[in-house]
Amino acid sequence: MHIVIAGGSGFVGKALQERLLKDGHEVTILTRNKEKVAEKNRLRAVEWLNPNSNPEKYLGNVDAIINIAGESINGFRWTKTKKKQIIESRIRTTREIVRIIGEMDPKPKVLVNGSAVGYYGMSDEDTFTEESKTEANDFLATVVRKWEEEAKQAEKFGVRTVYARLGVVLGKGGALPLMALPYKIGVGGPVGSGNQWVPWVHQDDVADLLLLAIENDSISGPLNVTAPNPVKNNEFGKTIGRVLHRPHWMPVPSFTMKMLLGEMSEMLLSGQCVIPRRALHSGYTYHYPELEQALENILR
Repeated sequence: MHIVIAGGSGFVGKALQERLLKDGHEVTILTRNKEKVAEKNRLRAVEWLNPNSNPEKYLGNVDAIINIAGESINGFRWTKTKKKQIIESRIRTTREIVRIIGEMDPKPKVLVNGSAVGYYGMSDEDTFTEESKTEANDFLATVVRKWEEEAKQAEKFGVRTVYARLGVVLGKGGALPLMALPYKIGVGGPVGSGNQWVPWVHQDDVADLLLLAIENDSISGPLNVTAPNPVKNNEFGKTIGRVLHRPHWMPVPSFTMKMLLGEMSEMLLSGQCVIPRRALHSGYTYHYPELEQALENILR
Protein backbone atom coordinates (compact mmCIF):
# COMPACT_ATOMS: atom_id res chain seq x y z
CA MET A 1 0.00 0.00 0.00
CA HIS A 2 0.93 3.65 -0.38
CA ILE A 3 0.50 5.29 3.03
CA VAL A 4 0.90 9.00 3.74
CA ILE A 5 1.90 10.12 7.24
CA ALA A 6 1.50 13.62 8.63
CA GLY A 7 3.60 13.93 11.77
CA GLY A 8 5.89 11.14 10.64
CA SER A 9 9.07 12.62 12.10
CA GLY A 10 7.90 12.55 15.73
CA PHE A 11 8.30 9.89 18.41
CA VAL A 12 5.29 7.83 17.32
CA GLY A 13 5.74 8.65 13.64
CA LYS A 14 9.26 7.22 13.46
CA ALA A 15 8.17 3.91 14.99
CA LEU A 16 5.29 3.81 12.52
CA GLN A 17 7.61 4.49 9.58
CA GLU A 18 9.81 1.56 10.54
CA ARG A 19 6.83 -0.76 10.89
CA LEU A 20 5.35 0.16 7.51
CA LEU A 21 8.64 -0.03 5.63
CA LYS A 22 9.43 -3.39 7.23
CA ASP A 23 6.15 -4.69 5.79
CA GLY A 24 7.04 -3.43 2.32
CA HIS A 25 4.65 -0.47 2.13
CA GLU A 26 5.44 2.74 0.27
CA VAL A 27 5.54 5.67 2.71
CA THR A 28 5.26 9.40 2.04
CA ILE A 29 5.91 11.87 4.85
CA LEU A 30 4.16 15.25 4.78
CA THR A 31 6.63 17.75 6.23
CA ARG A 32 7.34 21.46 6.37
CA ASN A 33 11.05 20.76 5.91
CA LYS A 34 11.98 18.01 3.45
CA GLU A 35 15.61 18.13 4.60
CA LYS A 36 14.57 16.57 7.91
CA VAL A 37 13.42 13.40 6.17
CA ALA A 38 16.14 10.98 5.06
CA GLU A 39 14.57 9.74 1.84
CA LYS A 40 15.36 6.18 0.80
CA ASN A 41 13.82 3.26 -1.01
CA ARG A 42 10.02 3.39 -0.53
CA LEU A 43 10.27 6.47 1.73
CA ARG A 44 9.95 10.00 0.40
CA ALA A 45 8.94 13.43 1.63
CA VAL A 46 6.39 15.91 0.30
CA GLU A 47 6.24 19.52 1.48
CA TRP A 48 3.07 20.87 3.05
CA LEU A 49 1.76 23.74 5.22
CA ASN A 50 4.14 26.19 3.58
CA PRO A 51 3.17 29.04 1.24
CA ASN A 52 2.55 27.73 -2.29
CA SER A 53 2.99 24.09 -1.29
CA ASN A 54 0.45 21.85 -3.06
CA PRO A 55 1.08 18.36 -1.69
CA GLU A 56 -1.87 16.80 -3.51
CA LYS A 57 0.01 17.29 -6.81
CA TYR A 58 2.83 15.00 -5.66
CA LEU A 59 1.03 12.21 -3.82
CA GLY A 60 -0.30 10.03 -6.65
CA ASN A 61 -2.51 7.10 -5.73
CA VAL A 62 -2.80 6.86 -1.95
CA ASP A 63 -4.42 4.00 -0.04
CA ALA A 64 -4.42 5.56 3.42
CA ILE A 65 -3.51 8.72 5.32
CA ILE A 66 -2.38 8.73 8.94
CA ASN A 67 -2.46 12.13 10.63
CA ILE A 68 -0.60 12.33 13.94
CA ALA A 69 0.67 15.89 13.54
CA GLY A 70 0.26 18.47 16.28
CA GLU A 71 2.03 20.47 18.97
CA SER A 72 3.22 18.29 21.85
CA ILE A 73 1.11 18.51 25.00
CA ASN A 74 4.25 17.93 27.07
CA GLY A 75 6.13 20.89 28.43
CA PHE A 76 6.72 22.78 31.63
CA ARG A 77 3.42 24.66 31.85
CA TRP A 78 0.34 25.16 29.71
CA THR A 79 0.51 28.90 29.20
CA LYS A 80 -2.20 30.61 27.17
CA THR A 81 0.20 30.60 24.22
CA LYS A 82 0.99 26.89 24.63
CA LYS A 83 -2.69 25.95 24.86
CA LYS A 84 -3.44 27.96 21.73
CA GLN A 85 -0.61 26.17 19.88
CA ILE A 86 -1.86 22.76 21.04
CA ILE A 87 -5.38 23.23 19.72
CA GLU A 88 -4.63 25.33 16.62
CA SER A 89 -1.90 22.97 15.38
CA ARG A 90 -4.32 20.04 15.46
CA ILE A 91 -7.17 21.92 13.80
CA ARG A 92 -4.92 23.39 11.11
CA THR A 93 -3.22 20.14 10.14
CA THR A 94 -6.45 18.12 10.15
CA ARG A 95 -8.27 20.75 8.14
CA GLU A 96 -5.46 20.69 5.57
CA ILE A 97 -5.62 16.88 5.41
CA VAL A 98 -9.34 17.08 4.64
CA ARG A 99 -8.68 19.74 1.99
CA ILE A 100 -6.04 17.53 0.37
CA ILE A 101 -8.43 14.57 0.35
CA GLY A 102 -11.01 16.74 -1.38
CA GLU A 103 -8.52 17.47 -4.18
CA MET A 104 -7.32 13.89 -4.62
CA ASP A 105 -8.60 11.59 -7.35
CA PRO A 106 -8.86 8.78 -6.54
CA LYS A 107 -9.51 9.32 -2.84
CA PRO A 108 -7.70 7.31 -0.16
CA LYS A 109 -9.78 4.52 1.33
CA VAL A 110 -9.20 5.55 4.93
CA LEU A 111 -8.04 8.42 7.14
CA VAL A 112 -6.63 7.41 10.52
CA ASN A 113 -6.59 10.64 12.48
CA GLY A 114 -4.73 11.14 15.73
CA SER A 115 -6.78 11.57 18.87
CA ALA A 116 -6.34 10.87 22.57
CA VAL A 117 -7.94 9.15 25.54
CA GLY A 118 -8.30 12.62 27.02
CA TYR A 119 -11.61 12.58 25.15
CA TYR A 120 -13.17 10.68 28.07
CA GLY A 121 -12.21 13.15 30.77
CA MET A 122 -10.68 12.13 34.09
CA SER A 123 -11.97 9.54 36.55
CA ASP A 124 -10.56 7.22 39.21
CA GLU A 125 -13.68 5.02 39.19
CA ASP A 126 -15.12 4.77 35.66
CA THR A 127 -13.98 2.44 32.88
CA PHE A 128 -14.12 3.72 29.31
CA THR A 129 -14.46 1.90 26.00
CA GLU A 130 -15.06 3.30 22.52
CA GLU A 131 -18.80 3.21 23.22
CA SER A 132 -18.51 5.41 26.32
CA LYS A 133 -20.23 8.78 26.22
CA THR A 134 -18.71 11.75 27.98
CA GLU A 135 -19.57 15.31 28.88
CA ALA A 136 -16.04 16.17 29.99
CA ASN A 137 -15.14 19.79 29.36
CA ASP A 138 -11.57 20.06 30.66
CA PHE A 139 -8.91 21.38 28.32
CA LEU A 140 -7.75 18.05 26.87
CA ALA A 141 -11.29 16.75 26.35
CA THR A 142 -12.18 19.97 24.55
CA VAL A 143 -9.12 19.73 22.30
CA VAL A 144 -9.84 16.11 21.38
CA ARG A 145 -13.52 16.74 20.67
CA LYS A 146 -12.70 19.60 18.28
CA TRP A 147 -9.92 17.52 16.69
CA GLU A 148 -12.26 14.62 15.96
CA GLU A 149 -14.98 16.93 14.65
CA GLU A 150 -12.49 18.33 12.14
CA ALA A 151 -11.43 14.84 11.00
CA LYS A 152 -15.06 13.77 10.61
CA GLN A 153 -15.30 16.12 7.61
CA ALA A 154 -13.37 13.53 5.57
CA GLU A 155 -16.44 11.30 5.62
CA LYS A 156 -18.24 13.61 3.21
CA PHE A 157 -15.79 12.40 0.56
CA GLY A 158 -16.68 8.77 1.25
CA VAL A 159 -13.45 8.16 3.19
CA ARG A 160 -13.63 5.78 6.15
CA THR A 161 -12.39 7.75 9.16
CA VAL A 162 -10.86 6.38 12.35
CA TYR A 163 -10.08 8.41 15.49
CA ALA A 164 -7.01 6.78 17.04
CA ARG A 165 -7.36 7.65 20.72
CA LEU A 166 -3.82 7.21 21.98
CA GLY A 167 -2.97 6.58 25.60
CA VAL A 168 0.42 7.18 27.25
CA VAL A 169 2.84 5.83 24.65
CA LEU A 170 5.88 4.09 26.14
CA GLY A 171 9.17 4.00 24.27
CA LYS A 172 12.73 5.32 24.31
CA GLY A 173 11.31 8.81 23.76
CA GLY A 174 8.08 10.46 24.83
CA ALA A 175 7.06 10.60 28.49
CA LEU A 176 8.75 7.46 29.88
CA PRO A 177 12.34 8.79 30.22
CA LEU A 178 11.07 11.60 32.48
CA MET A 179 8.85 9.20 34.42
CA ALA A 180 11.80 6.85 34.98
CA LEU A 181 14.36 9.54 35.88
CA PRO A 182 13.44 9.87 39.59
CA TYR A 183 13.84 6.10 39.99
CA LYS A 184 17.24 6.13 38.32
CA ILE A 185 18.47 8.64 40.91
CA GLY A 186 16.79 6.81 43.78
CA VAL A 187 13.88 9.15 44.59
CA GLY A 188 10.98 7.51 42.75
CA GLY A 189 7.50 7.26 44.20
CA PRO A 190 3.79 7.79 43.56
CA VAL A 191 2.60 11.06 42.05
CA GLY A 192 -0.20 12.71 44.01
CA SER A 193 -2.61 10.12 45.43
CA GLY A 194 -1.15 7.38 43.23
CA ASN A 195 -4.73 6.27 42.66
CA GLN A 196 -5.05 7.75 39.17
CA TRP A 197 -5.14 5.39 36.18
CA VAL A 198 -2.36 5.30 33.58
CA PRO A 199 -3.72 4.15 30.18
CA TRP A 200 -0.32 3.08 28.83
CA VAL A 201 0.64 1.36 25.56
CA HIS A 202 3.97 0.22 24.06
CA GLN A 203 5.02 2.08 20.90
CA ASP A 204 5.28 -1.20 18.95
CA ASP A 205 1.61 -1.87 19.63
CA VAL A 206 0.76 1.70 18.64
CA ALA A 207 2.30 1.16 15.21
CA ASP A 208 0.50 -2.15 14.74
CA LEU A 209 -2.85 -0.78 15.93
CA LEU A 210 -2.62 2.12 13.48
CA LEU A 211 -1.93 -0.43 10.75
CA LEU A 212 -4.89 -2.48 11.98
CA ALA A 213 -7.08 0.61 11.56
CA ILE A 214 -5.98 0.82 7.93
CA GLU A 215 -6.36 -2.84 7.07
CA ASN A 216 -9.59 -3.67 8.93
CA ASP A 217 -12.49 -2.17 6.95
CA SER A 218 -14.91 -2.80 9.81
CA ILE A 219 -13.17 -0.24 12.06
CA SER A 220 -14.42 3.33 11.87
CA GLY A 221 -14.93 6.07 14.41
CA PRO A 222 -13.04 5.81 17.72
CA LEU A 223 -10.31 3.22 18.30
CA ASN A 224 -8.67 3.13 21.72
CA VAL A 225 -4.92 2.74 21.19
CA THR A 226 -4.05 1.49 24.66
CA ALA A 227 -2.88 -1.73 26.26
CA PRO A 228 -5.60 -4.07 27.59
CA ASN A 229 -4.30 -3.86 31.17
CA PRO A 230 -4.12 -0.26 32.46
CA VAL A 231 -2.67 0.24 35.93
CA LYS A 232 -2.84 2.91 38.59
CA ASN A 233 -0.01 5.37 39.06
CA ASN A 234 1.24 3.72 42.25
CA GLU A 235 1.54 0.34 40.51
CA PHE A 236 3.10 1.98 37.46
CA GLY A 237 5.82 3.46 39.65
CA LYS A 238 6.37 0.21 41.56
CA THR A 239 6.84 -1.58 38.24
CA ILE A 240 9.44 0.94 37.05
CA GLY A 241 11.23 0.42 40.37
CA ARG A 242 11.24 -3.37 39.99
CA VAL A 243 12.54 -3.23 36.43
CA LEU A 244 15.29 -0.75 37.34
CA HIS A 245 15.99 -2.34 40.75
CA ARG A 246 15.33 0.99 42.44
CA PRO A 247 13.14 1.92 45.43
CA HIS A 248 9.60 3.22 45.18
CA TRP A 249 9.27 5.33 48.28
CA MET A 250 9.20 9.11 47.86
CA PRO A 251 5.73 10.52 47.06
CA VAL A 252 5.39 13.69 45.00
CA PRO A 253 2.60 15.71 46.66
CA SER A 254 -0.21 17.06 44.50
CA PHE A 255 0.41 20.63 45.63
CA THR A 256 4.03 20.41 44.43
CA MET A 257 2.92 19.29 40.97
CA LYS A 258 0.30 22.04 40.79
CA MET A 259 2.84 24.65 41.87
CA LEU A 260 5.38 23.52 39.27
CA LEU A 261 3.11 22.73 36.33
CA GLY A 262 -0.12 24.64 36.89
CA GLU A 263 -3.03 23.31 34.81
CA MET A 264 -0.80 20.76 33.08
CA SER A 265 -0.44 18.93 36.41
CA GLU A 266 -4.00 17.61 36.01
CA MET A 267 -2.73 15.36 33.22
CA LEU A 268 -0.41 13.69 35.76
CA LEU A 269 -2.61 13.82 38.85
CA SER A 270 -5.68 12.42 37.07
CA GLY A 271 -6.23 9.70 34.49
CA GLN A 272 -8.72 7.30 33.03
CA CYS A 273 -9.15 3.52 32.85
CA VAL A 274 -9.42 2.92 29.10
CA ILE A 275 -10.03 -0.51 27.58
CA PRO A 276 -9.29 -1.13 23.85
CA ARG A 277 -12.47 -3.10 23.21
CA ARG A 278 -12.42 -2.75 19.42
CA ALA A 279 -8.83 -3.93 19.11
CA LEU A 280 -9.57 -6.94 21.31
CA HIS A 281 -12.78 -7.80 19.44
CA SER A 282 -10.88 -7.60 16.15
CA GLY A 283 -8.58 -10.37 17.37
CA TYR A 284 -5.49 -8.19 17.67
CA THR A 285 -2.72 -9.85 19.70
CA TYR A 286 -0.66 -7.43 21.75
CA HIS A 287 3.14 -7.61 21.75
CA TYR A 288 3.12 -6.13 25.26
CA PRO A 289 -0.19 -6.69 27.07
CA GLU A 290 1.41 -6.36 30.53
CA LEU A 291 3.27 -3.33 31.83
CA GLU A 292 6.27 -5.14 33.30
CA GLN A 293 7.19 -6.83 30.02
CA ALA A 294 6.78 -3.52 28.19
CA LEU A 295 9.10 -1.72 30.61
CA GLU A 296 11.60 -4.58 30.54
CA ASN A 297 11.78 -4.20 26.76
CA ILE A 298 12.30 -0.43 26.89
CA LEU A 299 14.29 0.26 30.06
CA ARG A 300 16.67 -2.69 29.85
